[in-house]
Amino acid sequence: MITKQLEQMLNEKQESFLIPAEIVANVQEDNHLDHAFLVLTKVKYSSIPVLDKDQHFKGILTLPMLTETMLGLNGIDPTRLSRKRVSEVMQKDFPTIKLPYDVEEILHLMVNHPFLIVVNNDDIFTGIVTRREVLKSVNYMVHDFDKHYTITEKESSSI
Repeated sequence: MITKQLEQMLNEKQESFLIPAEIVANVQEDNHLDHAFLVLTKVKYSSIPVLDKDQHFKGILTLPMLTETMLGLNGIDPTRLSRKRVSEVMQKDFPTIKLPYDVEEILHLMVNHPFLIVVNNDDIFTGIVTRREVLKSVNYMVHDFDKHYTITEKESSSI
């Protein structure tokens, strides 16, 4: 359980966690992998959200998934990308979060994921929360905690 005061400080910065869907690169589940490869290369991400035509979150596509698809018996064959769709190789089981955020859940999930997908109650993709944005708030908290709260040391008790 997070200390109440620390959680409060993190919650004050919650609005800055979200990078809205409109500015997050994504691919559609029915796109061919060669298109996805171009998108990933242009935006310089190693993974991106996969959506359906109605903007529902469906999974994640990573650069290693694409390179694995290109590997053949005789080396790398980029033409294999045009023969498969994103839905055939994407990772479908990826954690999602909803507003309002549970800060403790975000901190636990961020240990293993550089970003988290934010969806609404209908699983419509609304954006991402990145480890970078959360760490900026943690940085603020550890540097400014004493400006908001009085810190006193507890006496140690012996049993």
